[in-house]
Amino acid sequence: MEYIKKERYKGILAALLASTLWSTGGLFVKLIDWNPVAIAGMRSFSAALVLFAYIRKPKFTKSKAQILGTITYALTVLSFIIANKLTTAANAILLQYTSPIFVAILGVWILKEKIHWYDIVPIFTVSLGMGLFFISDVSTGNIIGNLLAIFCGFTLACTTIALKFEKDGSGLEIPLFGNILTFLISIPFILLDLPDKSSLMTVSIMGIIQLGVPFIFYGYAMKRLTALEAILLTVMEPLLNPIWVFIFSGEKPGIFTVIGGVIVITSVILRSIYISNKIKIQVME
Repeated sequence: MEYIKKERYKGILAALLASTLWSTGGLFVKLIDWNPVAIAGMRSFSAALVLFAYIRKPKFTKSKAQILGTITYALTVLSFIIANKLTTAANAILLQYTSPIFVAILGVWILKEKIHWYDIVPIFTVSLGMGLFFISDVSTGNIIGNLLAIFCGFTLACTTIALKFEKDGSGLEIPLFGNILTFLISIPFILLDLPDKSSLMTVSIMGIIQLGVPFIFYGYAMKRLTALEAILLTVMEPLLNPIWVFIFSGEKPGIFTVIGGVIVITSVILRSIYISNKIKIQVME
């Protein structure tokens, strides 16, 4: 019992570390003056090196799940970086956090799961919250950035679905291959406009501490925590991301962004809590 308790605490610490490191993504993007596709590519290159060193012998199963997951992962990291350049960090990360709602919708279509009232209500409230993000700033760049952030949430949900289907790998192969694909896509953009050594070093460090290492921590945590504990701890990312950006670059989210963010996060968390409690009751019965 004491061993299980200790392992759970280690899992909580690992999940908190992963969320905290993920939350620095928006800050790095704001501080680096370089093409967003090139930033995403170099970040993924260093992240891939970390994941490859950790996995050692990755399995390329050639399954549909792994291939589609690799593609959607690459789209996720590319759209997230571009969105951060076009809109505020708060908008980008909070709109990306709609992914659990997209997972619920995709689950009906792909996994043939039934949709319940506790899925419909958060879908409606999250849609309301998403709408508030577009009231803050009606500039063209901001709207495109917001739409890309929503797309990022959708592709992240697709990656999550792919991970559910991919059972032969360790769970880290899809992020590994996704990072490699992102780098390959970005090569022309990298060669087109090479940055100074300082920016290149920053992007490389960004890939290691903000993308590579957190996935290893999160994989460790997933083996020791319940799904509910994991979702509650990862909420640290959308909460901390805009705070880091505000402290170091002065970018302040608008009032509608704050309200919309509260609606989105609250809806996702309450749905997760309800589902977790429902599963516990079914197991006890």
